[in-house]
Amino acid sequence: MTAQTQAQAYLCPNCAAALTFAPDKGKFACEFCLSEFSEEELSHTNAKEKADEAQANAEEYCGYMNLYLCPSCGAEVAADENTAAQFCCYCHNPVILEGKLSGQMKPDKMVAFTIDKEKAKGLFSAWAKKKIFAPKHFTDPAQIERMQGVYYPFWVTDADAEASLSAHATRVRSYRRGDYMITETSHYRVHRAGDVHFEDITTAAIKEENKKMLEGILPYPSEELVPFSAPYLSGFYAKKRDIERAELTDEVRGRMQDYSRTLLRNTIHGYSSVNVTGSDMRIFKSHWEYALMPLWLLVYCGKKRKYTYALNGTTGRIYGEVPISWKKVLLFALGILAVGAGLCALIGGMM
Repeated sequence: MTAQTQAQAYLCPNCAAALTFAPDKGKFACEFCLSEFSEEELSHTNAKEKADEAQANAEEYCGYMNLYLCPSCGAEVAADENTAAQFCCYCHNPVILEGKLSGQMKPDKMVAFTIDKEKAKGLFSAWAKKKIFAPKHFTDPAQIERMQGVYYPFWVTDADAEASLSAHATRVRSYRRGDYMITETSHYRVHRAGDVHFEDITTAAIKEENKKMLEGILPYPSEELVPFSAPYLSGFYAKKRDIERAELTDEVRGRMQDYSRTLLRNTIHGYSSVNVTGSDMRIFKSHWEYALMPLWLLVYCGKKRKYTYALNGTTGRIYGEVPISWKKVLLFALGILAVGAGLCALIGGMM
């Protein structure tokens, strides 16, 4: 009988993804959350147990959620068994029950709603009434009543990195010597380096058509981020994520690089000019978590298109494009012309 040797597989203690060995570093690296571990560190972890537990929790969560599909716009939303899904919160058409949620991991964290529907309606009404050229129906109470609470998916990233920056700086001084004005320019090579900690970098886990809207209502208060608890979903919808961590690695890294570059640049003072010539950043530890964030969603059906509005369910920040009533614009312009004509007539009569 030939003895068989079982290969040792390592999983990331932070996110339970498979690790690969990086020969140049002598460490095991996670391509998803960018963490690195030595073999000794991995031998003291219970990553396998964590992965099994995470999988069991995900299956329980998926079995708890129903998936609804809108046959008109194709939107998919998840809701618990206590939430009645009667119409699509995106286009207001009836939805159908598609079945149980499948293939989606249970969220790690969430921010719960702190603004209820009545307050959200009041905030939106106050915001909308300031838009003087919006259609009259835009602020109709029946229209605003259709507002729906939806949990949207985000990835939240923490990281530690080493950053450096090089720059060419000048210092200029002018002085008079006899009949001449002398300008003296001194040139310097400036270098900055330091450790940077990134906390709660929030990135939308959904495709481009919703990304601008979601970024428009950020940020969510970091102190409101708590471990996921399913009862908070009762009475609300939850949007499915369709972007995985691997697809966002470059985007998040780019944001970290921009931030660290700006941070180091702002430490350079006392020069007449500063021109950054190079920068670098090395992430040596990171942690990703999947989170749900609350927003109130409202769809306004105009004559030619639909307008979607989002209200941050914690801060009340609103994002959305306001429709324009060209009838109101025309009446306003005619009113200005009438006032102008009246003033001209009045001035002419006094002369």
